[in-house]
Amino acid sequence: MIASTITALLLGTQLTIDVADNVPKLDVAPSCRMESAAVETGPQGCMKDEQDAHEQLVKEWAQFQIADKNTCVGLTETGGSSSYVELLTCLEMLSDARKYPSE
Repeated sequence: MIASTITALLLGTQLTIDVADNVPKLDVAPSCRMESAAVETGPQGCMKDEQDAHEQLVKEWAQFQIADKNTCVGLTETGGSSSYVELLTCLEMLSDARKYPSE
């Protein structure tokens, strides 16, 4: 019991460090295929949007808070489809929310 708790904590710590240091590698192809099927277009536009979002994330990754990165990566990976656009949007929204005073 104690060993499994310690292992879980160590793995969770490693995940936090990895997420904090690097933009995660996401498989966006399934998301783009689903999107293109829904709107009856090719996946090229979606893939370009994903590539652009990834490039922006690489440039801005260090400015986002670790807690926000962990939250948004977790949401992106558990939502069933991976998307750099969704990850970037999540991070920007959390960052923007901190700029306004809470009431």
